[in-house]
This record gives sequence, structure tokens and C-alpha cells, in this order.
Amino acid sequence: MGLDLVIVGCGGHGREIAQVVAAVNAASNRPPWRLVGFVDDDPSERNRKRVESTGVPYLGTVATLGHLSPATHVVLGLGDPRVRRVVGTRVELFGLPAASLVHPDATVGPDLVSAEGLVVFAGGRITTGVTVGRHLHVNQNATLAHDCVVGDYVSLHPLAAVSGDCRLDTAALVGAGAVVLPGLRVGAGATVGAGACVVRDVAPGLVVKGVPAR
Repeated sequence: MGLDLVIVGCGGHGREIAQVVAAVNAASNRPPWRLVGFVDDDPSERNRKRVESTGVPYLGTVATLGHLSPATHVVLGLGDPRVRRVVGTRVELFGLPAASLVHPDATVGPDLVSAEGLVVFAGGRITTGVTVGRHLHVNQNATLAHDCVVGDYVSLHPLAAVSGDCRLDTAALVGAGAVVLPGLRVGAGATVGAGACVVRDVAPGLVVKGVPAR
């Protein structure tokens, strides 16, 4: 039957993670996960209906995690890294293990050093010599190149390309189609806008856009 798994977050990102779970199970002779439901403190009626249409139930608020078996795994289905960090801090109080999920159409270097909660979506690429923190999300067709160091709760949106020897600090976000050139640093809580090209370090908390990013 596999290990019980709960997704935190009823939005589109959470449902995309459910697709990753399904793909991982389909690629295995012994499916590793049994997706038992979603939790969310304040889901919209629209998102609740969308979740329930997948056949996976909405279980209740995040507090519901306190009533589950301590062997139940969790994965954070929240696209915004800052929100994921806040909610993740609450989730950790329940002491449940965090699942890591790599879509079978993604590639991850064999020497990856990874903390718990990693999610790599279809087409995601992590190459060699990379070290990543907790709850990194590498979205569809995003790339994390050689020798990067990545902090906790970082997000790479679809088609983002982070070049070699970069550093992405806690809760940094690299937007869809954005590029970070080699050897640069994106500070904690900074946002690289969609389609931007980062040519110099980005200070913590800044939002940069454009080509070159400013």
C-alpha cells in the first residue's frame, strides 16, 4: 500500500504535486506512497472542489496533522517560498517526516546532497556537486547546474535556469524562464522576476526584473 502521505495546500501547486506522486507510484513496481488527503487552513471553495474532483479528500486544517499516525509523511504543496516557510515551520511542530519526491521524468545527480522535502517536477534537472536545503521545489523544466548551494524553502519556477556555482539563500524565488548567470548569489527572500537575466548578485529581499535584471 505504500507510506501514507498528506499534501499541505489545496491550490494548484498542491494538485501538481499530487500528479508527481501519481507518476512516482506509476513508475514503481511497489508504489511507495498512498496519498490520503490534503490539508489547508483556508482553502477557497473553488480549490476544495478541484481537490475533491481528483478523488483525494480534503482532510481539514493544518491542525488535522496532529491527529494522524506519526508515520504519516507530509509534503508542502505551496508555491510561494515565503508562505511555504511560514507554514512549514508550523507543520514541523507535529513531528511528521517530510517526503521527498522526484518525478520519473526529472534527473538528479547521484552526488546531490539534499535535505528533506525536496520536490522535483517533470523535466526538472539538478546536475552535479549540488547541495540543497529543506523543501526546495524545482518546477517543470527548471535547471539547477553544477556546484550550486541552495538554502531552505527555495523555489525555481518553470523553465528557470540557474547556472553553475550559484548560491540561492533561504526562501529565494527564481521566476519562470529567468536565468541566473554563473557564480552569482540571490539573497534570502529575494525574487527574480519571470524572464529576467541576473548578471550581478541580488541582495536579500529585493525584487529584480528585466534583462539585465534590475
